[in-house]
Amino acid sequence: MTPISPAHSKLGFIGIGAMGSRIAGRLLKSGFKVTVFDRNPAKANALIASGATVARSIAELASRLDVVLSSLSNDEAVDDVYTGPRGVLANIPRDSMIIEMSTVSPLTTRELHRLGAARGVSVLDVPVSGSTLAAEHGTLVLLGGGDENAFNAAESIFKAISQQHFYLGPSGSGNTMKLVVNTLLGVGMQAVAEAVVLGEKAGLDRRRLFEVLSKTAVIAPAHVGKLARAMENDYRPQFAVGLMNKDFRLILETAAAVRAPMPAASAAFPINAAEYVEHPDDDFSAVIRLMEDLANVNSARPYMQEETLPPRK
Repeated sequence: MTPISPAHSKLGFIGIGAMGSRIAGRLLKSGFKVTVFDRNPAKANALIASGATVARSIAELASRLDVVLSSLSNDEAVDDVYTGPRGVLANIPRDSMIIEMSTVSPLTTRELHRLGAARGVSVLDVPVSGSTLAAEHGTLVLLGGGDENAFNAAESIFKAISQQHFYLGPSGSGNTMKLVVNTLLGVGMQAVAEAVVLGEKAGLDRRRLFEVLSKTAVIAPAHVGKLARAMENDYRPQFAVGLMNKDFRLILETAAAVRAPMPAASAAFPINAAEYVEHPDDDFSAVIRLMEDLANVNSARPYMQEETLPPRK
């Protein structure tokens, strides 16, 4: 497969949201010709000043480009963009490439790969690990699945938007790895929230607790920045609680399908869901606030009954 390059390849990007706008912006800064589309025209138009061309429809975008990338919110959005007479697959030329970057079910990815192969189109699943800040700075980590030759041909794209990119295996492998990563992200944040509440209830100063905890080796890099913001009760979304809620659901559905026991994720999911119901637009780290609120009203007992503790020896 011919390597993709800024000089000879035209890219399209669908889904100009918090992540998509920044990824598309990085591609433009790297010299790629990029045509963009979003259901909200204002989001797409915001990239015109950076050199993007705006397509009037998905069909128009897909029909005249070498590579179509997308960053979408969920499985339903992916299905809507790619299938049907006005979707990408009905209009993209043979021998083109699709790089689908959303976090969706591996089953959705494999079906998209099957449909693409029937049309002579290479489909890669390449979800991203990293925040909006990482997307802006081009320091994402990419997790790839699909045809390895196609993945290697897209290296110039990956270098423009990431600090590392990994090929994991056949179609669905990228999204499977993303669910593995986000298991640690979501369950880890719940563990952080519980540790914070334990320290506060035992009498530690809140600010010192957050400062010291963030310096220890047990806090993952993805959680360090969350602690700094949570210290100030700042839960503006970098990774929205609704997205983590969707990922928890995908994690547990995938685990059930492969018979992988997930007791910690199963316990963390309903707490994340409760925060999502109360504050759907906040960051997923807002479970810290939820656990603090529960502790302050003496409502922690449903999550750890005293009678479940083992007897002292």
